[in-house]
Amino acid sequence: MFVALVGCNSDSGTNVSSTAKGNAASNVKQLTGKFDGVNEFVYLKGQESTGYALELKNKNNNYVATVPLAKGENEFFIADATKSNTNKYSVAANTTILFGTPTELVKGANGFLKIKVIKEGNYDFFVDYSKDVPTVKILRSTKKVEVKRLPPDIACDKWNGGAVTVPVSKAWKNGTTVRDNYSGQVAVVKNGKITMTPDPKSEGVLLLEEAKDYKEAPFSWDNANVYFILTDRFNNGDKSNDHSYGRKADGEDEIGTWHGGDFSGITQKLDYIKSLGANAIWVTPIVEQVHGFVGGGTEQSFPFYGYHGYWALDFTNIDKNLGTEEDFQRFVDEAHKRGIRVLVDVVMNHAGIATLKDLQDLGFDELVLNKDSLPKDYSDYKPKGYFSTWATVNTHIDRNNKPGWKKWWGYDWVRAGLPGYDQSGSNEITETIAGLPDFKTEQLTPVSLPTFLKNKKDSKAKELSNATVVDYIVSWHSYYVEKFGIDGFRCDTVKHVDAYAWKKLAESAKVALQKWKANNPSKKLDDLPFFMVGEVYDQGVTKDPLWFNNGFQSLINFDFQKEATTDAQCMAATEPTYARYAQAIQDPEFNVLSYISSHDTKLFFSDYQDFDLQKRVANAFLMLPGQVQTYYGDESGRKLMKHGGYMDQSLRSDMNWGDLNKPEYKDLTTHWGKLQKFRLVHPAVATGKHQQLSKSPYAFMRTKGNDKVVVVSAGRK
Repeated sequence: MFVALVGCNSDSGTNVSSTAKGNAASNVKQLTGKFDGVNEFVYLKGQESTGYALELKNKNNNYVATVPLAKGENEFFIADATKSNTNKYSVAANTTILFGTPTELVKGANGFLKIKVIKEGNYDFFVDYSKDVPTVKILRSTKKVEVKRLPPDIACDKWNGGAVTVPVSKAWKNGTTVRDNYSGQVAVVKNGKITMTPDPKSEGVLLLEEAKDYKEAPFSWDNANVYFILTDRFNNGDKSNDHSYGRKADGEDEIGTWHGGDFSGITQKLDYIKSLGANAIWVTPIVEQVHGFVGGGTEQSFPFYGYHGYWALDFTNIDKNLGTEEDFQRFVDEAHKRGIRVLVDVVMNHAGIATLKDLQDLGFDELVLNKDSLPKDYSDYKPKGYFSTWATVNTHIDRNNKPGWKKWWGYDWVRAGLPGYDQSGSNEITETIAGLPDFKTEQLTPVSLPTFLKNKKDSKAKELSNATVVDYIVSWHSYYVEKFGIDGFRCDTVKHVDAYAWKKLAESAKVALQKWKANNPSKKLDDLPFFMVGEVYDQGVTKDPLWFNNGFQSLINFDFQKEATTDAQCMAATEPTYARYAQAIQDPEFNVLSYISSHDTKLFFSDYQDFDLQKRVANAFLMLPGQVQTYYGDESGRKLMKHGGYMDQSLRSDMNWGDLNKPEYKDLTTHWGKLQKFRLVHPAVATGKHQQLSKSPYAFMRTKGNDKVVVVSAGRK
């Protein structure tokens, strides 16, 4: 897949390349006599909402559009903004065209033009209208083009940068001095109103509070500002552990390799995280990952390691690439000193597959084929020959050796599709996800410790009496809570694990944290119980008893990201969402963790690369009732990296530390911090009752006990 980055024509609502924005009259062809004067675009099949504008190339009625094409077969047509058949150029029947060869276009045709691409990238579409029958010719583009999208134009109040008058009589009496928390300016309520000018850098928002001294409210998970870190991609604090277990860089795009981020790196940046107003950090899984790699990408074009943390090998060890137990303890302790709680990602659904390097490190020689052609250290494996890819590493793994595979997790532990193992099941609990070994969490019969863990010299795994698969996994994760004082778990792939297993984990972790606090009275922050938030894919703001009765205090909210673009364009559009969320979380046993970006879905900033829009989405997002999750870089304009055909890989780029002193990036980070710190001193934002005060300018009030705030949006510039 190739991401099409485009802009928007505010008149028609149709997406067009940003190069056409603002110069339609002079640069973009007007199809007088052809399409009634409407601009014309190239549309790719499956991406019809995206149009690449044809721009005038010379006086001979020739036009060009630069279009990103994916490797393989691409299909397209040429049309105006309506994309109706009467205003469309294509072909009468599907036609494959050759590079550099003009192909005649047929108006009013239903078909698609096809072109096969060997290498993905930007291509120039030359359209010649100088003759009676127009033609299109396609060549590799010599331009390095970064096309920028613009969001759809949403009707909204326009803010001219001046003062706004807001009705606040339902919040404060006449004579009350009110302060804008964002800018620090004050005004006195007169005739039930205040007049104030939003800070020019605020994107028109006022964060109003009574002008008096405030302290950060006592911590509550209901008011959590969570900062989510993919540890390997955040900050490299100790380069000595970058190549643990023989892991290598690939010397190319480093899409799926380990980048060096570790706990020491997070510890070094705790003051930065604190400055953002975060009061909790969620880190990806900390346990030892598979040592080697598999082939990644649509063409197996890169070595893909478990840098993300979701391919566990040994749950009883911290992965050496991330640091030592001492490094992790230091991170937790230093976070706690700053009032920041620590959430650790937990995977009970699956383990990582066995890579070639793991077979070597675990002593499974009988499962290795063609050893003579392998390097002494299997970490040094590289594809050789024209038809070889990174995935050919798997041709050296004997997947038919039943006795050999019994020494791995074992038939009673996982479904893996290997000889002697059960195949993937037919429901959410028993199916294997992405071919990964699926733990039999629904199984209630006792199991023995897997053979490889019995023999793995550095494993802390011990045989447990009368223990199920779930009992082992729960005990391994509870160890980290009792030893290090972890405050909570973010739980992965929740609906693929029996609910009773999560309840067991919650109960065990609760006891473990109580023990840690009893043993570390000088370190504990409070007496709050252990916290768990779950990832139930596509869950919205509804209370599902299956999860809230089985260990969870909150679930990740997949709904808000879907509407975030609209809300970023106009904060007033968020009103129905605010009202609904605020009503839902009045239930003290219910909450949701909302987000705009994640490691699996999208980066909001990457869609538009617009700093003002990113500030506006922060305004709408960080004033949500409930818990909020910032994905590292939301606050700093972090961009995508190359993906190699796996789109989620592009979301896991390195934190852009080098940008933070640049004015636009610094302003964005400061903006983010102001909004989150407002949440910290005013729990009413996250947990209060919501009431709209005004439609224009848009204003609402939140109240929680004696805490009261009014938030105003003057509109969009």
